[in-house]
Amino acid sequence: MNHVNDHGERDKLQDVEMDIDQKKEENKEGGDDANMMQMNGDIQGNGATNQEDAEMEEDECRSEATFRYTVENISKLKETALSPPCMVRNLPWKIMCQPRPGSERHNQKTMGFFLQCNAESDSVSWSCNASATLKLIHQTNEAESHTKKIQHLFYSKENDWGYSNFIVWNELLDPNRGFVADDKIILEVHVKADAPHGVSWDSKKHTGFVGLKNQGATCYMNSLLQTLFFTNKLRKAVYLMPTESDDSDKSVPLALQRVFYELQFSDKPVGTKKLTKSFGWETLDTFMQHDVQELCRVLLENMESKMKATVVENTIPRLFEGKTLSYIRCKHIDYCSSKEEAFYDIQLNLKGKKNVYESFQDYIKVESLDGENKYDAGEHGLQEAEKGVSFLSFPPVLHLHLLRFMYDPMADAYVKINDRFEFPERLNLDKFLNPKEKKDKTPASYILHAVLVHSGDNHGGHYVVYIAPRGDSKVKTGQNWCKFDDDVVSRCTKQEAVDNNFGGHDEEVAVKHCTNAYMLVYIRESCLNDVLCEVTEADIPQTLIERLAEERRLEAQKRKERTEAHLYMTIQVVSNDNFYGHQGNDLFDPDRVNYRTFKVKKSCSISEFLDIIAENMKYPLQQMRVWPIQSRQNQTVRPTFLDLDTYGHKTVQETADSESPWTVWVETLSPESGLQELPVFDKDNVLIFVKLYDPKTASISFCGHMYVPISAKVSELMPDLCRRAGFPINTPLTLFEEVKPNMVELIDDVNLPLEKTLEELMDGDIIVFQRDDPEVHQYELPTAKDYFKDLYYRVEVIFCDKLNPSDPGFSLDLSMRMNYDQMANAVAQYLHTDPYLLQFFKPQSYREGPGNAIRCTFEGNLKDLLLYSKPKQPRKLYYQQLNIRINELENKKQFKCTWVNSKLKEEKELVLYPNKNGRVSDLLEEAKKQVTLSEDGSGKLRLLEVISYKIYSIQREETLLDLLSSQGSTKSYRIEEIPLDEVNLSSNETLIPVAHFQKEVFSTFGVPFLLKIKQNEPFSAVKERVQKKLDIPDKEFEKYKFAVVVMGRVEHISDEDQNIRVDLDIFKPHAIQGANMQARPWLGLDHVNKTPKRTRYNYLEKAIKIHN
Repeated sequence: MNHVNDHGERDKLQDVEMDIDQKKEENKEGGDDANMMQMNGDIQGNGATNQEDAEMEEDECRSEATFRYTVENISKLKETALSPPCMVRNLPWKIMCQPRPGSERHNQKTMGFFLQCNAESDSVSWSCNASATLKLIHQTNEAESHTKKIQHLFYSKENDWGYSNFIVWNELLDPNRGFVADDKIILEVHVKADAPHGVSWDSKKHTGFVGLKNQGATCYMNSLLQTLFFTNKLRKAVYLMPTESDDSDKSVPLALQRVFYELQFSDKPVGTKKLTKSFGWETLDTFMQHDVQELCRVLLENMESKMKATVVENTIPRLFEGKTLSYIRCKHIDYCSSKEEAFYDIQLNLKGKKNVYESFQDYIKVESLDGENKYDAGEHGLQEAEKGVSFLSFPPVLHLHLLRFMYDPMADAYVKINDRFEFPERLNLDKFLNPKEKKDKTPASYILHAVLVHSGDNHGGHYVVYIAPRGDSKVKTGQNWCKFDDDVVSRCTKQEAVDNNFGGHDEEVAVKHCTNAYMLVYIRESCLNDVLCEVTEADIPQTLIERLAEERRLEAQKRKERTEAHLYMTIQVVSNDNFYGHQGNDLFDPDRVNYRTFKVKKSCSISEFLDIIAENMKYPLQQMRVWPIQSRQNQTVRPTFLDLDTYGHKTVQETADSESPWTVWVETLSPESGLQELPVFDKDNVLIFVKLYDPKTASISFCGHMYVPISAKVSELMPDLCRRAGFPINTPLTLFEEVKPNMVELIDDVNLPLEKTLEELMDGDIIVFQRDDPEVHQYELPTAKDYFKDLYYRVEVIFCDKLNPSDPGFSLDLSMRMNYDQMANAVAQYLHTDPYLLQFFKPQSYREGPGNAIRCTFEGNLKDLLLYSKPKQPRKLYYQQLNIRINELENKKQFKCTWVNSKLKEEKELVLYPNKNGRVSDLLEEAKKQVTLSEDGSGKLRLLEVISYKIYSIQREETLLDLLSSQGSTKSYRIEEIPLDEVNLSSNETLIPVAHFQKEVFSTFGVPFLLKIKQNEPFSAVKERVQKKLDIPDKEFEKYKFAVVVMGRVEHISDEDQNIRVDLDIFKPHAIQGANMQARPWLGLDHVNKTPKRTRYNYLEKAIKIHN
């Protein structure tokens, strides 16, 4: 049982237990309850007229209703009592009443009072947001009725909501309280519901309009699209944009035309996937909620650029462009600097403002430039002046963006301002126009057209839009507004559209505190008829209508194919054309061949299928024969004979043995044969394919096929083979049988018949032949057997640039038996570089990306390097191009650190390559080759160890690099030039580490640094050096607090202590008890961290872009 939490967690558990038993009883007795209990005026007889039916149907889709339920014999009530249903928004609503036993917290028996919605539905996808007033009627003085309010999103798992302890049972039955008369009580509910989601709600029928489907988080876009759609003049211009030759996937204008057309003529919610696809957005973009104001600007700019040089050029500026004048006017001399600027929207500050008029007044407020902030008037010098903005003109369609999201420096985050902010239905902006410069000839009187509303906080939420589609929101009936909530559209009142979205705290349960207007659209009253002009089908180019109709026809055809897919099977057809050029085993590569594909009904006979192929390939039936491609046990795929006398009447599914796709080879009669039909093929013949191998080019040529008698000798084939190869007839040949991958056997005795020469003679066997040349051994792969053996070990490897994560790479066919040098030479040849200037990396075994480096002395072969490649995934290796030779690099140690200049700016990351057995001094010498030193500096460098934004130590130059560890995410090394005054320190001077922190010493940030201090110098001098080193203005430096931090203990230095003297002993390392180490004190600068924090969710910072 779902109820308002007025009694605590234990009551909730008890409620759930009771709910299970009570539901069982309700399911048994629901029919009797419906007959026994009456509802006021909501049950009609069977004799209703058609008009009454229509009225009832309209009544059932209403947004609110009040209904009562009389509970008889209340003092004897033991079980849950349910009222008959009252239909609101086409959903059944019931009053639920039940006695509630006492709990540990409330030991008195109480009455539970709930509102139930759509409880008998089996659907789990529906939802309906509603507010309600639950009332226990006082039967002598209704004004004293007991009332409580609820607001809830009803859905399948929470289909009832209310109070488990609405009233104490004894108070309910007390005659003096007036709630009971004749052992009856009267319960009343006034429910007000939004249009439901996930159930049958016909938006077109109830409002005349349809909604837009939400792709995941596109409600902000849907709200904006509806607003632009109902800017009728813009819609008409979008229809007229020329898109005849546009790409249907990438054209934003065409996608917008499609959405607008479907919004205008469709009866169902409209999808936006093609629109977001035309934006160039990925799937993830549709699950990111962006700013509707930003999208509005980007989309209008995109449309404006696409409208240039068309019949609708300048439509956007004519509708949305206004003009402002920014000025700086000197007070005491006649000098003014001004600039006229155009705007498409106005951003209004609402913090501390009551309404739109106050925000406009704030917008044009004049700022005085005086004192230290005087204006530089050029030849007139510094002058006192006034700075401000005035409006020259307002556009026909005025977009007002309310700045609900503001940066809070205390929280270092954007927060939403939910303050109350009123906006009128009629807005007059005449008083905000510059009286001297104004360009408007008509009054700046506006009518409210749309209200975009946001519910939620700065991390997310939901957008809806309220629109007065015909611009008649000023009509007093108040029923001219519609609410567009993604795919659901419903009529609503002026109060719901306007008054309820002012924001602010409200005791009313009906509206959430975080629900308020975010963007307002006003239309100039004098332009109302023009902006909201009627848009009919006659305004849409016929070519566009026909194109969209063709798209719908093709989509319907695809949907039909998908629904009927189980009735069809795919047949893939190959011909001799697919065999030419193939350099591998068998006749073609199944993964790369360009099949001719047929979708054929599974019930289609083989004879019918042959008719289809004959018609498609334009061949007579007698000049073609079908051979199914069969996978043999020896890992080859070869054609096999299909006897039409046996299989001609059988179905393709039966013949293919349910294999889908089914691959067949279609043999066709060669025009050069001079025959009218294919020769007869019988059981005494065998189908043989022949290939020619050329050792000079190490390549294979397909030479066709032949029908050969089984008893024929191999030698009888040789003249025909010579003819096919273009050799003289008597050319000596060497023949091989291609048995399977890596098994090509020499045919020794050509005088034997085929059945004794070839292994297990079958249709589809392949003979490979080559010229019998005594000089053949000069070639790398002298025989066909050598070629196919090499081919067996050949593999496609993709090489990707390690330094470019998005690099698709390039592929090379390499032998798995290659050693490191052979592989490096092949890659270097492709990249046109020296193989010794390449370094290779293995792939990671568990995810994408480069793994460990491969040493140039690697003694294995390519097969060993590809062990970690995932099955059925492309084999991949990574490389990077080097500036030094790989054999030199492998004797060096890679060391990453940061270079910081004298102004403490982190300039760049250094990747240094000192010798492996080198020292810190060697590392610093390497660094000098990559950095720019100060002109007046010392020319000497030092290496600092930095942990958690604090300097931990200065590394001695004689320290071995192998002793430096960079483990840990908070640890790093930094190289900097030693300032001239820090090279040689006297006995009364030392360097101390300084770090920034905010409030807590563990919240360190920024760039730490070393500071020279002297024994017994005043602390004020130390502060001056810190300020000079950091280059901080006086005003900001006043906010800095100083502290000495020793092992986490903070000793603040107050302003009164500024004249204390420095004691170097304080900054000496402190021994840590029980540990073989020392803690070094540091000077802390306590101030606000102005470095913007990086959000965990980087996608929230992603700007909206329309890529096409």
